[in-house]
Amino acid sequence: MQLTRFTDLGLRVLMYLSQHDRVLPVTIGEIATQFDVPHNHLVKVVNRLGKLGWIQATRGRNGGLRLMPASLKLPLGRILYGLEEVTQLIDCEHPPCALTGNCLLKGALDAGLKAFYAKMDEYTLADVCAKKTESAIIKLHRQFLAQHG
Repeated sequence: MQLTRFTDLGLRVLMYLSQHDRVLPVTIGEIATQFDVPHNHLVKVVNRLGKLGWIQATRGRNGGLRLMPASLKLPLGRILYGLEEVTQLIDCEHPPCALTGNCLLKGALDAGLKAFYAKMDEYTLADVCAKKTESAIIKLHRQFLAQHG
């Protein structure tokens, strides 16, 4: 299974916002610059993250993005499911498969997907934003502020 670009960006946004000891707000433009991704893609991602209640987005001149405090405790499986919305890896109904009812593949793939989400739930956003990752994110924040602040 490969995660979509949308999910990849969602994870990056959440991780970037995990370090919040800054005076200036984090903007979509800043994240777009830091990760070299199109601004319009990030707008869609930030919209979803806001609807899920994981970040707060404030519009306007002094607006910006902020990670909701409870989001650090989110299990990765829940984050991935919220961004991917994948409940099955294959759909045997559309288009109809000639093997439907006589094939074990779908059951195996469904079990694998369930195991994947369960394994990812063993980690939280805070877990993957610790230590080396935390240092790298803080460094990115400082570099951006030094260049644009």
